Amino acid sequence: MKMKRDFKMLKVEIQQGIAVLRMDNPPVNQLSEHFSGEIAEAITGAFQDAEVKAIVLTGTGKNFIAGADLKEIYRLKEKEPLFRKVKTAADFLNQVELGPKPVIAAINGNALGGGLETALACHYRLASKGVKLGLPEVQVGLIPGTGGTQRLPRLIGLVNALEMITTGNPVTAEKAESRGLVDEVIEPENLVPAAVAAAQRFISREISLNSRRTRFKYNRLPSTGELKAVANSAKATAVTKSKGYIAPVKAIEAMGKGLSFDIEADIDREIHLFCDCALSDVAKNLIGTFLNTRAAGRLPRIEGIQPDKIKKVVMLGGGVMGSGIVHLLLTSGFDTVLWDISQDALQKGMASIRKTFDYPIRKKMLKQTDLESMIEKQLSTTTSLEDAKDADLIIEAVLEDMKVKQEIWKKLDAFCKPETIFATNTSALPITEIASVLTDPGRMIGLHFFNPAQRMQLLEIICAAKTSDETLATSVAFARTIRKTPIVVNDGPGFYLSRQLITLLGGSVYLVADGVDENQIEMAVKDFGMPMGPAELDDLTGIDIGYHVKKTFEQKLGDRYKIHPLTELIYQTGCYGRKTGSGYMDYSGDRPVPNKKVVEVVQKYLRDNGISPKQVSDQEIIDSMLALAINEAALMIEEGVCDRPQDMDLAMIYGAGFPPYRGGILRYADKWGSANVYEKLVELENRYGSRFKPAALIKEMANSGKKFYQD
Repeated sequence: MKMKRDFKMLKVEIQQGIAVLRMDNPPVNQLSEHFSGEIAEAITGAFQDAEVKAIVLTGTGKNFIAGADLKEIYRLKEKEPLFRKVKTAADFLNQVELGPKPVIAAINGNALGGGLETALACHYRLASKGVKLGLPEVQVGLIPGTGGTQRLPRLIGLVNALEMITTGNPVTAEKAESRGLVDEVIEPENLVPAAVAAAQRFISREISLNSRRTRFKYNRLPSTGELKAVANSAKATAVTKSKGYIAPVKAIEAMGKGLSFDIEADIDREIHLFCDCALSDVAKNLIGTFLNTRAAGRLPRIEGIQPDKIKKVVMLGGGVMGSGIVHLLLTSGFDTVLWDISQDALQKGMASIRKTFDYPIRKKMLKQTDLESMIEKQLSTTTSLEDAKDADLIIEAVLEDMKVKQEIWKKLDAFCKPETIFATNTSALPITEIASVLTDPGRMIGLHFFNPAQRMQLLEIICAAKTSDETLATSVAFARTIRKTPIVVNDGPGFYLSRQLITLLGGSVYLVADGVDENQIEMAVKDFGMPMGPAELDDLTGIDIGYHVKKTFEQKLGDRYKIHPLTELIYQTGCYGRKTGSGYMDYSGDRPVPNKKVVEVVQKYLRDNGISPKQVSDQEIIDSMLALAINEAALMIEEGVCDRPQDMDLAMIYGAGFPPYRGGILRYADKWGSANVYEKLVELENRYGSRFKPAALIKEMANSGKKFYQD
């Protein structure tokens, strides 16, 4: 029987009795059902073809196989069909491992998830220099499901396997070779010839096929007693470190109860544990976040519009934000010009830019000489705005003053080329008003970076009233180039993220003013999964900053946003947080302690209003704050600030640290139920006033049973 030679996603070439199967399923060789079927058909056919003595499996581009198609897993809601699907894939890898002919994995690019599991079932593994190999499933709430928890420890030992699987962090080909995960690391151009040579060693019986079957490798496995001790220790650590995440614990269970002489029974257990994870809310939320991240910025408004090429970018302002943005521009390969008002300001800016590279240099991700070379080749400085006349993009991060910004943009408008995009990094000022001084307001857009710009994944892209589709399309493409997740919203006070975050955490003042202990609120919010409580964040960012933003909301958005009297009293203490030495906490000693001034203000407010200390559950605190935040999201949808729930949730996850395993505020709302949200808001409105009045959208959803997400 001859193997089939013509496939849609595989290229087949026979070399000296060796079938070279080159996988080609753009963009990342993802294991969709059809692609997996072709691989299985090709390898099974090669096993049955007398002409074929060995098989080399390799990929194209930057990927060997970049894992399973998460959409297919996400869509399945019941265990039986999911188990059957994963079991089919696992059975095929068992057949590869026990097959009559050697299969050599020539790992040309990233081998992740199901890609690495496929390689583990092969009999010999070669990898190109620098490629990454890993089992990142825990990062989307899953565990390996086709033998990864059973084969990886056999090759690299239990401790190393636990590290890779429970963190999801990949290793380089070089580290993989040192651990025994791959047999050879090869220059990319020599990979397939080296794999063919390895196949010939099997054919000549220099290498025994049976000795290369991963399932039969036991020498690196611990004894039963050691396995139990290591697994129990790892589980205790995972429970502490991975609060809210179940996958690391399930992966440890798969290894702790497995790694026996009956690998197929162990793999079946792994599949059951995989299904437990995949059908959980945690995995659905994490997979949803992953898929939404990949789709971020793909808007009907700009579909089919070809973005302009950006080569030269001018950065106006070399402060903390500007230096972080320059870091991004340099590492993304852009020709960059830094403008500031004086040579002294430029010198400070350059020092700040170099400081942003301290971490990668300290971690040996970048050499100091390479940094200096990059700066010399790509970065220039100027105090003359006219040096921006040939820029493709200008990003402004100067003083948060409308007159200052408008004056700069008006000057640039006079001599910059018409296609230059003007982008402001303002975090509060109305972009439509900034753009009003331009001849063509359509060229203006908001690019709202978050501090530190070089590390925060989110880029909030704000369309002013007249921002053109072409400007938006190019801005979204630019965001992807600098490896940011682009969230597109419309102009409005606080845009989306700032307004939502201030609302979510600002709800705490109503609880404090009702007698709820501030420390309990802080702990409840952090236990929920937020990185900081309301008071801690206020102290970090500046109580005065938050106050002025809330004042803007009050002026622009009406009576609903009237500043709470207790917020006013705390602001009047002059204690604005860490920058003044005290805020909610006093930072003058060795460790922060409650600030007596603020404590006294709160106690006096409660006494004056006849309010006694109030005992509530942590869940009541979270429900009150989340109800307000959900309502705010609905109000912004009504106002046209943003109408894409997936983008709104991504903004909170990447920009505010909302726990990813909860899926975002609106995913949380759907789980809670719109009728329950509405009922809670009515209760809170009766208790605290119009700030909690349910949005018309919430009321309509409660009556109709609709959700924010229409999965």
